[in-house]
Amino acid sequence: MTWEAGQGAGGYTLVLPPGWRRIPLRQGTSAALRKILDDAFSRLPRDKVAPYRIEVERRMKEQIADARRNAGIDMYIPVERAASGPVPASFVVSDAFLGPADSAEAVDPAQVVAYLASEGGSTRIAHLDGASGVRVEATVPGDPGAELPYGSRRCQYIVPVPGHAGRWLLVTFSTPGARDPDGEFATLLTELFDAIMSTFRWTPVPERAHG
Repeated sequence: MTWEAGQGAGGYTLVLPPGWRRIPLRQGTSAALRKILDDAFSRLPRDKVAPYRIEVERRMKEQIADARRNAGIDMYIPVERAASGPVPASFVVSDAFLGPADSAEAVDPAQVVAYLASEGGSTRIAHLDGASGVRVEATVPGDPGAELPYGSRRCQYIVPVPGHAGRWLLVTFSTPGARDPDGEFATLLTELFDAIMSTFRWTPVPERAHG
């Protein structure tokens, strides 16, 4: 991912554990999704898995559409199955603006971080490669009328993008666990997400060619 031109961070990198894949949400989405599905179903009889693949693709496209509506940049999902079945987790990287994108008028990131951290509870200061932000965790109740009515545990890192006044990076993880967002499985998956975020690094803005 490459941010718009400017000083400071030009993008980010993450080290993913085995079995996780990135789906870019602004370019190359269809190709990435097709590759994931092809790999997932390549060893199974096509005639038997076709209906299941169609259903999986439909649900993933719904997730992608929802992430795009929320300014998503990248989505990350586990593609390897656990002994009990697919791993129910994902996280989305998205961006947001707080105030005008102008250094003279943008909201002071330190004030925003201090305000968010003062909420207490499961909110705490977090650092992504030198940029101070917050980590927020909460359990979200399910919707009985939804297709998947289970609640979910959500964990979000919110951090200002270095060198881009008013621009913030949001990394949002979600899992229902084993249909129990407060259970042990959800806790283990959230810890895995935190481990992934510990590998987060900003990348510099690419230098423009002259001539």
